[in-house]
Amino acid sequence: MHLPSTFIHTICTTFGAKGEDFLRNLSALLAEYAQRWRLTLGPPFENLSYNYVAPAVRADGREVVLKLGVPHRELWSEIEALIFFAGRGCVQLLEADPAGGALLLERLRPGRPLRALVEEDDERATALIADVMAALWRPAPSDHAMLTIEAWARELETLRPTFEGGCGPFPPHLVDAAERLFPELLASSGSTVVLHGDLHHENILSTAEGAWLAIDPKGVVGEREFEAYAMLRNPLGWPLAQPNPARVLKRRIDQLAERLTLDRERMRLWSIAQCVLSAWWDYSEDAGRDFGAKNDDLQVAQILWEMKA
Repeated sequence: MHLPSTFIHTICTTFGAKGEDFLRNLSALLAEYAQRWRLTLGPPFENLSYNYVAPAVRADGREVVLKLGVPHRELWSEIEALIFFAGRGCVQLLEADPAGGALLLERLRPGRPLRALVEEDDERATALIADVMAALWRPAPSDHAMLTIEAWARELETLRPTFEGGCGPFPPHLVDAAERLFPELLASSGSTVVLHGDLHHENILSTAEGAWLAIDPKGVVGEREFEAYAMLRNPLGWPLAQPNPARVLKRRIDQLAERLTLDRERMRLWSIAQCVLSAWWDYSEDAGRDFGAKNDDLQVAQILWEMKA
């Protein structure tokens, strides 16, 4: 079975021995779920990252997508979120085996990512993202096992110990800001909803009915303003390549605030903190001293830091 080298590297570096086991058993897993769910599998999609994802056709002729991953907390949270969303603003989950890390999803057609609309009309693309947000957000159930902003924020605690108390290539003022903002914003949060958690232009696809639906939800429980960060920093590289990135980010924040009655300042502050955490997730020992200057998340965080409320 031929797999992209980047996919193999990502799985092994992210999941270690569990990832290596997953890759060794992948052919058998594909055969198992093809038989269990009566699927004819096609070749995988090209942009494999943290999961093996392939189109398939059910015995009844319905087009579907099989997603296999290393069983872990984020994958389980995704399954729980898909069950919670139940097709409202999001792709439908048809079958799932959490213990095996397997999901069977409806296939969206034509499935064009919202990314294609950005260069043509970013204002329209932002409005469509806002519509998807409004469709997804509902109060979180009292009993759930999904991810939370608080759980994510705790992962930032490993940054300074990695650099013997310093910040390494990370700008100290942004690390200081993120460490302060996460607890402050969590303590002052309003009512919580189930968020997508990674709602950007590549994770929203077109449907045959002319609608736009989200895919790959993280399933994160928190306040609405947190959801803005993924949209602000994406498509990766695009906002920073514009003649005036700050103007683009501010206009996007203004659009969300007006369309969804969100607090502009809380969106800005959440996004600073989460962009720093996202950069930390991307960091590796071979990143180099210029990591801070090159990383998109940190550049976006800096622009937001300088932006007036």
